[in-house]
Amino acid sequence: MPTLTLSQTINRPASDVFDVLAEVANLAKWNPTITAARQISPGEATNGTEFEMTVRGFGRVPQTLEEFDRNRRARYVPHFGAMSGGHRFVLTARGSQTQVDHELEMTPKGWFRIFTPVMGLMGRKNLRDTADALKRYVESLPPR
Repeated sequence: MPTLTLSQTINRPASDVFDVLAEVANLAKWNPTITAARQISPGEATNGTEFEMTVRGFGRVPQTLEEFDRNRRARYVPHFGAMSGGHRFVLTARGSQTQVDHELEMTPKGWFRIFTPVMGLMGRKNLRDTADALKRYVESLPPR
C-alpha cells in the first residue's frame, strides 16, 4: 500500500505539538484509534523508546519511537506480524503555528495482504481522525 499523506496547521508552537507526540503513554487521551497506551522503556521519550498501544481492530501492538528529532519529527513504528510501516509526523514551525505533515504507511504482510484494499480505506479514515484529534487536543491545552 502506498504511503498516505495529510498536512494540517495546528495553532500552537511546534514544541507543544512535539511534546504531545512524545508522551506516548498518553496517546489514548487524544487518539481515537488508541484505547490504551503505555511506555515500556524507562525515562524520557527518545529515539528507540519502546511503547505499546492497543489499537482498535488490531489489539496490543508493540511500537518503537524513531526519527526522534525534538520539535521537528517523530515516527511511531509498529512491530507485529500482520503489518509493517508506521506513522511519521514532520513538524514545521510557522511562528505561533505548526504545520504537521503526516505520513502513514500500512503494509500488510503474509496472508493479511488480501486486506490491502480495505487497509487503504481504513488508513485514510484513521489518518484524518488522528490528525483532527491531535489538532483539537493540542489546541485545547493551556498555553505554556
